Amino acid sequence: MARKKKKNYFFENIEVIDAGARGKSVAKTDEGQVIFLTNAIPGDIVDIETGRKRKSYFEGKAIKFHKLSERRTEPVCEYFGTCGGCKWQHMKYESQLFFKEKEVIQNLKRIGHLELPEITPILACKEQYYYRNKMEFSFSSKRWLTYDEIKSDEIINDTNACGFHIAGMWDKILDIDQCHLQEEPSNAIRNFVKDFCIENEISFYNPREQSGMVRTMMIRIASTGEIMVVLQFFVEDVEKREKLLQAIAAKFPEITSLQYIINSKGNDSIYDQDIILFKGNDHIFEQMEGLKFKINAKSFYQTNSKQAYELYKITRDFAALTGDELVYDLYTGTGTIAQFVAKKAKKVVGVESVPEAIADAKQNAKNNNIDNTEFFVGDMAKVFTKEFIDKNGRPDVIITDPPREGMHKKVVEQILNIAPQRIVYVSCNSATQARDLEILDAKYKIIKTQAVDMFPQTHHVENVVLLEKR
Repeated sequence: MARKKKKNYFFENIEVIDAGARGKSVAKTDEGQVIFLTNAIPGDIVDIETGRKRKSYFEGKAIKFHKLSERRTEPVCEYFGTCGGCKWQHMKYESQLFFKEKEVIQNLKRIGHLELPEITPILACKEQYYYRNKMEFSFSSKRWLTYDEIKSDEIINDTNACGFHIAGMWDKILDIDQCHLQEEPSNAIRNFVKDFCIENEISFYNPREQSGMVRTMMIRIASTGEIMVVLQFFVEDVEKREKLLQAIAAKFPEITSLQYIINSKGNDSIYDQDIILFKGNDHIFEQMEGLKFKINAKSFYQTNSKQAYELYKITRDFAALTGDELVYDLYTGTGTIAQFVAKKAKKVVGVESVPEAIADAKQNAKNNNIDNTEFFVGDMAKVFTKEFIDKNGRPDVIITDPPREGMHKKVVEQILNIAPQRIVYVSCNSATQARDLEILDAKYKIIKTQAVDMFPQTHHVENVVLLEKR
């Protein structure tokens, strides 16, 4: 039953029936109206308050719980519900897997209108916490205040924060003491840097005022045990910067790459910035099945090292290489998949738009003594042409692992023109994957599909699809 007050709507005793996109849950009123919720899970029975009604749905929040779902579990993180990084931490892991796999299947059927084979069950992640090899933290001189702090009459002096952005708020940072996503010494490093800056009057960045000094910090911990720390400063103050970096190096001698950036522009992106080495090497190494991959501060590498290995094994298995095939690896990044499958192929050609990534790919192949790969840089829709195919050969197998927005329509059309025997499509967004597969369905049939959970406690899921020519 709905009651209206100003622009808000209230619904009572509503059962939450499903998990939707972007980590939200789905409820439906007796009249069939859809409500997306941020703080409930399937099986809860709740009273709901919504804001402004959208065209075909409501967005709301559960304000009273009449019954808690059997799918619930106790979140391990004290910041759950505020941080927004692990939106499914209150859901049992087996239920997380169920809804991730369900979303993939629904997207392929509803968006792609695709005929699917028997589904290979989703691959679970053995480590449900402390699985990330890369974390990025932000500093702020105006930390996010809790509701209780705002209501309190007490004067709040500790306004500095080092942590994560509040969901949907570019200038609000939640201060944290412990994150459960990256192994130590991640928390120790972050807390040390924050405390040292406060004690030594190194100012925290204020994005609204464009002021302050210490801005962001990236920590990468590789499967090899090597550690990279990159500090980003808004302004240069040689004395304070040197003092901080020297203190980090002395406190954590296990850091193998300590670097910094002076970035005075409006956003935090480092890809157009000069990265300066303070101590150690300007890179670390990841390792997978005997292969070593050089990772610098700007490199892309799957953020779950162990599960990336499982994902790549599935990709290689789907490709079914015998040693005679010419393989194209589209959106190759630093060439990890290309090199991972190279020993099973005659030759692998990788294409990527980021020049630094291709430079890394070439260097990694050289370091791994792989001589049957070749890498090219350029916009995929422009590089992947008939002339490119004539020069490099018509592939027997195409492996594609595009970003979340999927493949450009011109790329999909070119794949249809080339008509390789097999296509292996790796995706972090099954919705755009389904859109692309619908176009490919004119010539290709789905033989296998398997979801892979790379990010426990979140709604994100990877999916691998094998296509063969009809």
